[in-house]
Amino acid sequence: MYAVIETGGKQYKVNEGDIIFVEKLDVNEGDTVTFDRVKAISTGEDFKVGAPTVDGATVTANVISNGKGKKIYVMKYKSKKNEKKKIGHRQPYTKVQIVSIQG
Repeated sequence: MYAVIETGGKQYKVNEGDIIFVEKLDVNEGDTVTFDRVKAISTGEDFKVGAPTVDGATVTANVISNGKGKKIYVMKYKSKKNEKKKIGHRQPYTKVQIVSIQG
């Protein structure tokens, strides 16, 4: 059984027990989160696709941690102007483990 969920403007294909990194959610570690924007759900022989979401389908997950990703560097440069700038960025994320899929 798997489901396709949408959170943070992205879509994820998840199974029960999967650990995924999603865009930062406003929850604490150890909390339970419910994703109700389920785009598709499969139970093996049955496959439902929503328009735009599947009615009554939910995915429940436990929050493992909140954190920041690896630092990336961006260089801005303008030729002939002696202008250079180095900028770093760490994207925040929430690590969740999928507990159950209903629908």
